[in-house]
Amino acid sequence: MITKGIRGAITVDENTENSLKEATSELLNALIEENNIKPENISHAIFTTTNDLNAAFPAKFARLDLGWEKVAMMCFHELDVPDSLPMCLRVLIVLNCDENFEPKFVYLKGAANLRK
Repeated sequence: MITKGIRGAITVDENTENSLKEATSELLNALIEENNIKPENISHAIFTTTNDLNAAFPAKFARLDLGWEKVAMMCFHELDVPDSLPMCLRVLIVLNCDENFEPKFVYLKGAANLRK
């Protein structure tokens, strides 16, 4: 078994706890579905937000709403690069998996522009 990273991002409608919760849930559920992620296979997850998002910790919603109580998670702010995408939540999930596993990255809403 090896570890591989799965990336994802989504833009958030507004800097409120509810908007961050909805965006976190939408992004994580899409990543779970696309990659058949089981919590017991997650090594750790790193969440980042742009500086304009600080109403809540995204990891809180993974822990409470998805049952990731035993997953090591951290939240950080992204580097504040001029003209970068605002109101953006990103995640890197590091998964224990078979060597032949091919991660499927997910970019939703305005974050889809990050991959164009």
